[in-house]
Amino acid sequence: MAGPAWMSKVSRLLGAFHNPKQVTRGFAGGVQTVTLIPGDGIGPEISAAVMKIFDAAKVPVQWEERNVTAIQGPGGKWMIPPEAKESMDKNKMGLKGPLKTPIAAGHPSMNLLLRKTFDLYANVRPCVSIEGYKTPYNDVNIVTIRENTEGEYSGIEHVIVDGVVQSIKLITEEASRRIAEFAFEYARNNHRG
Repeated sequence: MAGPAWMSKVSRLLGAFHNPKQVTRGFAGGVQTVTLIPGDGIGPEISAAVMKIFDAAKVPVQWEERNVTAIQGPGGKWMIPPEAKESMDKNKMGLKGPLKTPIAAGHPSMNLLLRKTFDLYANVRPCVSIEGYKTPYNDVNIVTIRENTEGEYSGIEHVIVDGVVQSIKLITEEASRRIAEFAFEYARNNHRG
């Protein structure tokens, strides 16, 4: 793939970005270092396959692998390891395999912890028909953008009695406006008007 064509495909593969204008930022100057979080279960296998695809497509990416197993920081607060946070802060781009949260481990969902740590508020999900695959619907080309840190993702839960957990669905005006602005900016920047 040459120039903008591979950038567009990689941008869609990489998913949500903190700023919709950053989609192709990293590739303008040559090789981009990307933080790789292989994940759990089948995550490492999926991550290895994605790395092979990027290599075959000659995408100028250098991978920096980091572990994100939660650790307890000052005051008992759960956090991702400092090396992983520093890598993401430096690289501004990451690829994450599926993560699991151990049942009864006492720490929050790793996915939620990553979202909150890096303020990954926009979940960008493109859905595009693939030429040659017969499906009930032709020419599908939509993008769903979902707020990723509030609502069901607030992580505000507590046990009322054994076997009963109450979860609070927090939604703020600020986060609602931010995701709406992101969606419109994404549409404008990607010619989806």
